Amino acid sequence: MLPFSLQIRDGEPVSDQVVRGAQRALLTGELTEGDLFPSVRQLAQSLRISPTTAHKVIQQLKDGGLLVSRPGVGMVVRSADGPSSGNRRKLLDASCQRLLSEARDLGLGTEEVIQALRESAASLDGKASPDAD
Repeated sequence: MLPFSLQIRDGEPVSDQVVRGAQRALLTGELTEGDLFPSVRQLAQSLRISPTTAHKVIQQLKDGGLLVSRPGVGMVVRSADGPSSGNRRKLLDASCQRLLSEARDLGLGTEEVIQALRESAASLDGKASPDAD
């Protein structure tokens, strides 16, 4: 079982989605320092992906400093000093691209997307959007 939530989408390499999902889970506290991370085999079985792809994910997470191998324990989450604003922003890029692509398919322009984001943000904050009609 995966120690964080993840929904695989078409059109993007699975390995990139899993890496980004793990990074996001660390940012949100879903994964914390010292948490066990699945082995290559467990990851492959949980996500129904090839062991080669699972190995690639774990290697990318190790190379990025998110995972460390502990002898006799396995892979564990290693907390970085905290991701930079640029790294947090990079995690959002794929979602932004999907949103803009979907908006374009619906015939919506950038200003309409921005307005929708403002209204959604206001809703999340529990208040009415100041720009709402």
